[in-house]
Amino acid sequence: MIAALATYRRVIALGGPLLSAVSFLGRLPTAMCQLGSLLLVAETSGSLTTAGLVGGALAAGQTAAGPLIGRLADRHGQRTVVLAACWLNAFAVAALVAAALAGTATVPLALTGLLAGATVPQIGPLARTRTVALARRARADERLVGAALSLEGTLDEVSFVLGPALVGLAAAVAHPALALSLAAGLLAVCGSAFALHPTARVLPPARAPKETERSAADTVGTPTASVPAGRRPGRTRARMPRAVHAMRASMALQGAMFGACQAGITALTERLGESAQAGLVYAAMGVMSAVAGLSLTLVPARVTLPTRWRVSAVALIALSAPLLYVGSLGALYAVVVILGVAFAPHMITLFGLTERTVPRSRMAESMAFLTSAVVGGQALALAAAGRLADAYGPPAAFAVAVGAAVLILVVALAVRPAPRPAAPAGPVAGRPAPETERMEA
Repeated sequence: MIAALATYRRVIALGGPLLSAVSFLGRLPTAMCQLGSLLLVAETSGSLTTAGLVGGALAAGQTAAGPLIGRLADRHGQRTVVLAACWLNAFAVAALVAAALAGTATVPLALTGLLAGATVPQIGPLARTRTVALARRARADERLVGAALSLEGTLDEVSFVLGPALVGLAAAVAHPALALSLAAGLLAVCGSAFALHPTARVLPPARAPKETERSAADTVGTPTASVPAGRRPGRTRARMPRAVHAMRASMALQGAMFGACQAGITALTERLGESAQAGLVYAAMGVMSAVAGLSLTLVPARVTLPTRWRVSAVALIALSAPLLYVGSLGALYAVVVILGVAFAPHMITLFGLTERTVPRSRMAESMAFLTSAVVGGQALALAAAGRLADAYGPPAAFAVAVGAAVLILVVALAVRPAPRPAAPAGPVAGRPAPETERMEA
């Protein structure tokens, strides 16, 4: 454990403690807005249907626009993109609060929620991309890179536990509008601090200026006839390996497990007359998942990422199956806490596989795509599992989670991720050439 703490101190030292602090606070609003919008609209409109539509629109906006924001960050650099997105998102969240308090009609309210979701600045995925780039620039070994991914995954888990807790506290002592107003303030202040942090320069834009492209072509002596019509040298987008789509599907299925568990936990606690315990049960699962994520640095290096993917998939099945039989609050706590042990390892492993597989010029886009997959999978499964729980009881919702776990194992067994090809020797785009990476399938 002492060695693990030393490793995480090295990870934090890569960008400094301020970077970790502002990236954590900057991603809290994402975790606050989903529940916050549901509570706010439900209270101001008196309609759970309207609240569900606004929450669904927010999730849809984030799912659809997240990869686009990541792609823009790859092409134009994180500083400009995050700065613009965090301020747009802060204004959109503030507008959602004002519209809800003013009693705006359902359609304009849902469109405002869609805008709030579409402008989420993706600080979690971009922080992950930036930290890994800092580790690569420092010629860190694979264990430190893995620890960086584990730390970022843990910060995500903690934010998704603390965010809803802050919303619940604000709603209890004052009004849900207070929580969303706090979220808007955090976006403006901490999002800007993350964007303007000096480490943003570690990831230069993947697209070079036109003058640089022309001079590079002239220097190499590339004949004009060899360049496809309508395309300049240096503008070809790197292809995404096929295995990446399987990783995204696996991440969406994990999101489906989150949504199904949330629906099942809510339904069971209501049946037991302990509906106030639902948030605490879900938080307990998140805390255990965060602990498991931090512990991943203790896994021996000989256990490869593809092996970890398959083992975590088996663990998801084995640890979620008992949910089908729980009937008391104590048993629910016990099963959910143990299940949390499998969530973070699966998620962090997929981030690690993606980092070692996709082209570096599309890293932020790929990380944002994984996060959007979780959000989309969770939203869809929550809606479907909620209906099943209403019709057939909590075990029906939990069956969705078990089924998603089985599909994760199918995907993990069917795919053989290949490592990213080694880059040519010599520095590229102001950064050292990456070392040749090995990954056993």
